Amino acid sequence: MHHIEPFYAWLPYYSVENDIYSPFYRSVKHRPLRINKIYNFIIHPQWDYFGSSTLYCKVLFADYSLHFAIIELLGEWNDAINNDIMELKRGLIDRMIAKGIFKFILIGENVLNFHASDDLYYEEWNEDIRENHGWVVLLNFREHVLNEMRTVSIHHYIHFLVDDYTEWRKSHPVVLQKLIEKNLALYLK
Repeated sequence: MHHIEPFYAWLPYYSVENDIYSPFYRSVKHRPLRINKIYNFIIHPQWDYFGSSTLYCKVLFADYSLHFAIIELLGEWNDAINNDIMELKRGLIDRMIAKGIFKFILIGENVLNFHASDDLYYEEWNEDIRENHGWVVLLNFREHVLNEMRTVSIHHYIHFLVDDYTEWRKSHPVVLQKLIEKNLALYLK
């Protein structure tokens, strides 16, 4: 797992370490010393810790004027034991909402499992962004992860786009956001 790096080609457009609104502002100075693990597996030091011992993130892009963020995830999303959604919501999402981010793209290609609990934090997240026409989209999550999420009705609060977005890395982040917003509008009709 230590070879799986967060996507880094958008660094010319955005760096979470240089974002004064980010909870990870100036965290780069500690990276060589930091060893994060998921269970007994060391992960690449570029992944950021937001409070969960099994799920890590990387904010790939945030645009406060366009009110959106793209966040890549790695690990096991475990609401049943670790309450990862609470950690994600309190450690990262609430701070981003407070700074004007209302549209979230979560990239889950490296989310290997999901263990459900309840949908309270997902509902809260939805309520926090709804009046600003916000949304949360899951992009490129594995089908078994989405199926498990459906068992606790998370899809009532978060959108599962099933279109193939495997080429997202070739897009500019704003172009990707506009494409997803356009497809989401069609999906919601």
